[in-house]
Amino acid sequence: MSNFTIRPIHSDDDAAMAAIIRSVMPEFGAIGSGFAIADPEVDWMQRAYAQPRHAYFVLEQDGRVLGGAGIAPLTGGDASICELRKMYFLPAARGIGAGTAMMARCLAAAREAGFRQCYLETLNGMDAAMRLYERSGFQRIAGPLGATGHGGCNVFYARTL
Repeated sequence: MSNFTIRPIHSDDDAAMAAIIRSVMPEFGAIGSGFAIADPEVDWMQRAYAQPRHAYFVLEQDGRVLGGAGIAPLTGGDASICELRKMYFLPAARGIGAGTAMMARCLAAAREAGFRQCYLETLNGMDAAMRLYERSGFQRIAGPLGATGHGGCNVFYARTL
C-alpha cells in the first residue's frame, strides 16, 4: 500500500477535484447531463459539503490531490439515508488501497452524522468501483432512490450502516 492521506476537503482543493472529476468521468462514458461532470457543484465542492450532515474528503499523496469522495443526505429521500457522492480517483490512486480507505472514512462520517443507510449510483462498466462497493457491504438494488438528478446512472446500491 502506498503512503497517502485522507483529509477533509479545503477550498483550495476545489480546482483539483473539479479537474479530477472532469478527467475521470469520460474514461467511463459519463459525459453530458445527468452526470457529475455537468454538475455546477463540482466547481465548489468545499462549500457544498460544508453544510450539516455533509462531508467530503480528498486523497492526497506527496502534496498532490489524487481523488476524493463524500456523503450527503439523499436528495428527495428519507432523512435516514445518505448518498455516497462523487468518488473519483486518478489512475495513480487506483489499486493502492485508497478506495477501501476512502470508503471506510465516508461510511464512518455517515454513521457520525446519524444516517442509518448509505445509497449510491454508478454505471455499468465501472467494474473496479462495483467490486469495491460489494466488498464494502453494498448490495445491488433494483432501482434508484430519491431524486439525485443522476439520470445517466444505471446501477444502484445500498447498505445498512
